[in-house]
Amino acid sequence: MSRYLESMIDRYPALESCRKDVEATHAAISSAFASGGKLLVCGNGGSAADSAHISAELLKGFALARPLDEEWQTRLGPGLAAKLQGSLPVIPLPAFDSLLTAFANDSDPLYGFAQLVWGLGGEGDALLCISTSGNSANILHAAEVGRAKDLLVIGLTGEGGGRLNEMADICIRVPETEVYLIQENHLPVYHCLSLMLEETFFS
Repeated sequence: MSRYLESMIDRYPALESCRKDVEATHAAISSAFASGGKLLVCGNGGSAADSAHISAELLKGFALARPLDEEWQTRLGPGLAAKLQGSLPVIPLPAFDSLLTAFANDSDPLYGFAQLVWGLGGEGDALLCISTSGNSANILHAAEVGRAKDLLVIGLTGEGGGRLNEMADICIRVPETEVYLIQENHLPVYHCLSLMLEETFFS
């Protein structure tokens, strides 16, 4: 039982309803990382910003020091190795602004994230789809491609879950219905997951 999960629920008691899905998500993403896979993250608007935020917590140190191991210190040299931190492979799909704008102009904007999942995702990877409604068309298309390519698809939504709840292997549905309240509850959830993952790989 994670101390970070208990702390989140102590601070946000309503998120008790998400406990099992947060635990399942941690286990699934941990399995992907442990087997050499990566995590893709997508979302629109504030959820696009959340995608970048999540990647920042995992690509570098968050709450723990992540010194490189002795092998990498030898290969990189002590000076360079001392400036780097342990990292987990996370790709925030909204950051591909050139691809997304080109694809929107040349093809169809609703399939930009789907194209990125097609190009970057592979079997053994995980895809985190953030949608407050669970019904964002471009997010659902990304999830469709993820399922077809055998990625583990995770949803992070509001209370209803929308169509994403039906498509995802795991769906964390925070118990709110207003967009801004859903987004406010998404942050402690993904901070908790980031802390749990960091502890798993770097404690």
